[in-house]
Amino acid sequence: MQNECAAGYASVMQEGFRRYGLPQALYSDKHTIFRSPNEKLSIEQELSGEEIPLSNFGKAMEELGIIHIKANTPQAKGRVERLWKTLQDRLVIELRRSRASDIDEANKVLGGLIERHNKRFAVKPSSADSAYTEPDKSIDLDCVFSIRELRSIGTGNTVSFGGDIYTLEDPSLASFRCKTIVEIRKTHSGRMLLCHGGRIFALKKTEKALRAAVPKKKEAGQATTRKPAPNHPWRISTVTRRKNNTKSYAMNA
Repeated sequence: MQNECAAGYASVMQEGFRRYGLPQALYSDKHTIFRSPNEKLSIEQELSGEEIPLSNFGKAMEELGIIHIKANTPQAKGRVERLWKTLQDRLVIELRRSRASDIDEANKVLGGLIERHNKRFAVKPSSADSAYTEPDKSIDLDCVFSIRELRSIGTGNTVSFGGDIYTLEDPSLASFRCKTIVEIRKTHSGRMLLCHGGRIFALKKTEKALRAAVPKKKEAGQATTRKPAPNHPWRISTVTRRKNNTKSYAMNA
C-alpha cells in the first residue's frame, strides 16, 4: 500500500494471522482506523445500556475474540515507537543499498531486510510458549476485515450500497421481508456480502426494480364556448340589479 489506510492494515493483519496465528490481544494507537470517532458514549447512552460503537477494524477484532487495547499516548507503546524511529533511519539506507527505487522493488527486498534485522537484534523471550492460537480454518479473514454498514432490505431482496443495487447471488438460499435490517460487507478484495442471523450470503449487482406504470388520466377535451342568455345575471349591470332590488322591496312594502 502506498499510504496508511484500512486496506493496508487489513492486508498486514491477515498475513500475520496466517503466519503466526491469532494473538490474545492487540495493542494499537487511537487512529480512526482502529477507533470509531463516536466511541465515547454520553451518560444517557451508558445508562440505557448502549454498547460502544466500534470501527470496522474494532468489529473485526471483536469477531475474532482478540482483546483490542488502545494506547492513550505514543509513550505508552514506547518499544514499537523506538523501533519505528530506528527503521526510519536504517531502512532508507538498506533500501538504497539494495537499489530499490519504487514500492514494488522495496516490497521484494523487504522480507530479507526484516530477516537480517531480526537475526541481529532480536531478543529471545523468557518463555518459548507461543501466545498465538491457530485460527479456525472456516474463518474467512477477507470477510472479517471488511467495510460494514447496516442496510434495510427493499423489494425483491435488494439493498443499496455505494450508489448501486445488489441482490442475492443465489435467490434460493434465503428470502427476507422488506425493511429487515441486515449488515452489508464489502471486502477489500471487492466481494459484496450480506450477513444476517449468523449466515453470510454472496451478493451481485442488479438493476433497480421498476414500479408498475400508472395509467395517465385522459386529458379533458377543449370546452365549447357558451354565451350566457340575455337575462343571465352576468349580463345585468350592477345599477340595474340595484334598481330591480329597490322595486322589489317597494312592492313588498
